[in-house]
Amino acid sequence: MDAVVVTGGAGYVGSHIVRRLVEAGREVFIVDDLSEGHRRSIPEGATLVEGDFGDAALLDSLLSGEKVAWVIHMAASALVGESVADPGPYYANNVSKSLVLLDAVRRHGLRGIVFSSSAAVYGEPTDVPIVEEQSCAPTNPYGETKLVFERALAWHHRAYGIRYAALRYFNAAGAHPSGEIGEDHDPETHLIPLLLRAVVKGGPAVPIFGEDYPTTDGTCVRDYVHVVDLAEAHVSALAALETSKLDAGAFNLGNGEGFSVRDVVEAVARVTGTPPPVERAPRRPGDPAILVASSARAAKRIGFRPAFRRLEEIVRTAWEWHRTHPDGYGERPR
Repeated sequence: MDAVVVTGGAGYVGSHIVRRLVEAGREVFIVDDLSEGHRRSIPEGATLVEGDFGDAALLDSLLSGEKVAWVIHMAASALVGESVADPGPYYANNVSKSLVLLDAVRRHGLRGIVFSSSAAVYGEPTDVPIVEEQSCAPTNPYGETKLVFERALAWHHRAYGIRYAALRYFNAAGAHPSGEIGEDHDPETHLIPLLLRAVVKGGPAVPIFGEDYPTTDGTCVRDYVHVVDLAEAHVSALAALETSKLDAGAFNLGNGEGFSVRDVVEAVARVTGTPPPVERAPRRPGDPAILVASSARAAKRIGFRPAFRRLEEIVRTAWEWHRTHPDGYGERPR
């Protein structure tokens, strides 16, 4: 099998993808500057190339010297609120540097890219569940930069024949069932790890942003998809591209079921045996009431079948990680 480069492969989702690729017998090269990733998340058998994925000289050295045919592009700036407050770095990292990577793929004759995109490309949904045919109108620079690179991939496919799969995933959650790798962000913005950290450390209270939405309990509803299912989807998309079952396309990756913020709080209480401390907070501007994916296209084209469908299953794997790693990997990214 051809070797694969995974940008951002020491990050949360990236490390799970790398682990799955190594298990499948792939030769894997991780390009990561460890600004947000963790050296301890890298499995034995993968090679870390420490550096910037937008460094053309580094990419030339790696891609000319190894039998690499594919890239899984995970590296990105990914905080919605930060992107609104300071959009410049998001365009630099998610667009400019990604175009350097894409040009290297073209120059070295690689076969294609699996791209970590996002449900943020849709903006405010017009219909739920969200299908790929829905118009894309991002409401923040993060989503906009993901969409810009998706469009660059489509034009490069048309001009140069570079194959690609853009995987638009919803709320990544959970941890590897082994308990060896999991979610460790600083700052942490995701609901499930915030609640679990509050249980482990006895606080602080986690804000619930809005309780007056048109949902069953008044809180936002989101689609949580397990990180192992996401990893499997990337590997499946790569296989589909490799065997010519797929040439190009964008695909939603979700659980297909929505869970409210209150649902998540109650699931954490059941799994841990301790109600997490929470507090009321006003709505955040731009938060849609419901975001739930239809993953029918991904099921049909790349065989996406989530194994972790129940919210408690997702929370339980995350709890095992946070319970045994109260300080995460014990290293802070540079």
